[in-house]
Amino acid sequence: MSSNDLSVVLVHGAWADGSSWAKVIRPFAADGINVVAAPLPLTSFRDDVAALDRTLARVAGPVVLAGHAYAGAVIGAMRPEQVRALVYVAALAPDEGETVLDVFTHAEPHPQAPKLAPDNHGLIYLPDPAFAGAFAQHASVEEQRLLAAVQRPISPACITASVSRPLWKDRPAMFLVAEEDRMIAPVTQHFMAARMKARVRSHRVDHTPIVTAPDVVVDVIREAVRAAAARH
Repeated sequence: MSSNDLSVVLVHGAWADGSSWAKVIRPFAADGINVVAAPLPLTSFRDDVAALDRTLARVAGPVVLAGHAYAGAVIGAMRPEQVRALVYVAALAPDEGETVLDVFTHAEPHPQAPKLAPDNHGLIYLPDPAFAGAFAQHASVEEQRLLAAVQRPISPACITASVSRPLWKDRPAMFLVAEEDRMIAPVTQHFMAARMKARVRSHRVDHTPIVTAPDVVVDVIREAVRAAAARH
């Protein structure tokens, strides 16, 4: 199997949408690799899993599935045989019986990590200053403003649901550890990657390298695609 026989499906995390993957999509599309950014409603963990299932049903053939941040939990909940490998980008990877909140709070938060709480509608928004302070501190001011403008809130129902047996127990996984992450502590990322037995690629990037260091992300996903193609 060649790399072009696999599709790449990219899944956004909290306070983002599919456009956050734009700088990653372009190089794969230029190489002739089918690439899809899956939309998540961020209304509940169950809803997000169902939404990703619907996206995968639209993609023919084998897939390498990449998730950023919260989406690491969602890609781990997939079951289709077409998923050949997983890529975690500064992502959360709860184990069976854990919640996203369990792993998110595994270590002490960074001093600049925002305080998060639901609003009057029961949704959690990221405060606008947090995009420059913690979410994407390496981004340009223009990019930070854009991220804040298009953010999608997340429901507490996304992060308090216990997960079932995660797919990373049964599929090869790679983990891009963001060593300058102020949202998910790097020590937490290393902890998750180690228990997953994932291949780790560690870089001095912030929480949102899909925007601020896209070449790094593309290289890691390409490595996963090549490895998946070689296995089949």
